[in-house]
Amino acid sequence: MMVHQRGEETMSAHVQVVESRSPWAGGISPFGVSWQKLMMWIFILSDAFIFGSFLVSYATSRASVGTWVDTGKVFALHIGGTEVPLLLIAIMTFILVSSSGTMALAVANAYERNKRATVRYLTLTILLGLTFVGCQAYEWTHLIVDYGVRPWWNPFGPPQFGAYFFTLTGFHGLHVLSGVIYLAVIARQVARGVYDRRGSYEAVEVAGLYWHFVDLIWVFIFTMFYLF
Repeated sequence: MMVHQRGEETMSAHVQVVESRSPWAGGISPFGVSWQKLMMWIFILSDAFIFGSFLVSYATSRASVGTWVDTGKVFALHIGGTEVPLLLIAIMTFILVSSSGTMALAVANAYERNKRATVRYLTLTILLGLTFVGCQAYEWTHLIVDYGVRPWWNPFGPPQFGAYFFTLTGFHGLHVLSGVIYLAVIARQVARGVYDRRGSYEAVEVAGLYWHFVDLIWVFIFTMFYLF
């Protein structure tokens, strides 16, 4: 009987030690990271494969066509009677890269438990994200209304151009809009002091991983679709 009781006490103590090591129900955390951060990395990797497939498909299709669309002229802005190639796209890229900087500042202040600064930089990131989405909405409206571009037809060249344009920019724009909503939720939680009570601001860092990924994907789209 005494041996049985000691065995139960030993097992109980072991379970308590394992549970105190990690919030993971299974015991010790794999890879030495929290489950939130690990799940975000898994999502980012899976999403990267999807975007990668789109870009590889685009590159293959473009290589199989003799003459492609001159994106410099299609996406040019007319300022004072002068045609400026890719000006709007350059502005959009600058906005998104800047938002990556404000997101990094939000994470840095979150590490320091500076609630007010964290909310401020998250809000700036959200505003920049919304500005990017607004620019993209203008770009879509310009091509659809003024030029009649459709996924199956366009007046500039091969019909594949419209399909890849709407797929790549639309899928990415959806990610940006989702990220804006995600950051708004995180900013509200920070402002309400939720992470102060939890004793951890890791949720801000996890949101930052997503936002930086969205920014990086745009760099690839900008380079492959608009520049070349």
